[in-house]
Amino acid sequence: MRLPAWERSHAVGASPTPETLEYRMRRRIGMLAAATAGIVAVLAAPAPAQALGHDDPLKRKATFYVEPDGNAARQAEIWAAEGRDDDAAHMRALSKVSQAVWFTGGTPAEVRAAVRRTMVGAARQHAVPVLVAYYVPGRDCSQYSAGGAANEAAYRAWIDAFARGIGGAPAVVIVEPDGLALLSSEPWCNEGGGGTTGTPEDPARVDERFREINYAVDTLQRLPRTGVYVDSGHSDWQPLDDYDAGYGEPRAQLGMASRLLKGGIAKADGFALNVSNYRATDELVAYGTRLSKCLRFRQTTGAAGCSDADLATVPDDPRKLTHFVLDTSRNGQGPWTPPAGQYSDPQVWCNPPGRGLGYRPSTRTGDPLVDAFLWIKRPGESDGQCTRGTAGPEDPEYGAVDPAAGAWWAEYALGLSQRAVPPLR
Repeated sequence: MRLPAWERSHAVGASPTPETLEYRMRRRIGMLAAATAGIVAVLAAPAPAQALGHDDPLKRKATFYVEPDGNAARQAEIWAAEGRDDDAAHMRALSKVSQAVWFTGGTPAEVRAAVRRTMVGAARQHAVPVLVAYYVPGRDCSQYSAGGAANEAAYRAWIDAFARGIGGAPAVVIVEPDGLALLSSEPWCNEGGGGTTGTPEDPARVDERFREINYAVDTLQRLPRTGVYVDSGHSDWQPLDDYDAGYGEPRAQLGMASRLLKGGIAKADGFALNVSNYRATDELVAYGTRLSKCLRFRQTTGAAGCSDADLATVPDDPRKLTHFVLDTSRNGQGPWTPPAGQYSDPQVWCNPPGRGLGYRPSTRTGDPLVDAFLWIKRPGESDGQCTRGTAGPEDPEYGAVDPAAGAWWAEYALGLSQRAVPPLR
């Protein structure tokens, strides 16, 4: 080991005076004691809810990336040419609001290149892009948004490439919408056995899903400037605690807290609520706060659930609670209340009529647990071809067949803009 200069000078030749040795010894002992005390204090301090290990892209007033040539911008040009000036103005206003960029397929090389293009565009704007990773095997229980990787190994390769596309630039990633809230164990899900398939449920599929989400969180969390938020359904879906579904097999289902804990929430920046849904912001904040407190209670006590009394014991300390983001893209009017008794399955989540845009994307949320309002679902893109329990194929609310999931629906986008709360224009 190479000694400091003053130690080298005294290692040979005349010995230093006793006073000098004593001073230096005391100084070094004092420094060691102070350092030891600091380490002890750090070890004794309560651990924060999330150990980020990277820069937080939302810690300051973030500017979010806006795609320069999206569906709304193109629609504005079409309607302007047709003389629909007011409608075109709505689309121009919509085109200027940041929306998440979804990645739903492709080979590893293709997704890496696509993510990289988005990152380059965001860098030109000095902005933070919001990216959605949506490729988990068995996606959406093979419903309207069916698809995903062929198997776990293919998914890992895809996520690795997704992360390489981001690199060291700032980004926010929403990990797998419905990936935890919608497991193959749901009694009505026909993915992986169970449900109405006539074959037993395969519990290994649920374990696989948890491994996949954990792998995505671990991989993305290693990036130096990426915020990772795990999708967690919404406030009118999964309860906090494990529950009995009351029908089907298996009847026993995991609550949202268990799903997040098994899905690696402790390693993420937080969770995301209301992706592609319409629940009201106040309701979401209340649910998200309860979910965050339930996670904290279970992490610190080892309990299997959390009652209202348990939640009341958890301090309102944002440094120790898991944070979350909200999708406010289409919740300005709140959820739809369908006509009583009209539909056997009203599908309130699927292109409901009369909805409006919600709060614009911002890190100024007014709540210390809510890191950002984001437009994760892209307003104007269809939720799917809804039939509301009828024989279809028409959606009875519109008298026509809805566009396929993810397809642009200009008139629906216009309605969202016209009924925006707060107003878009």
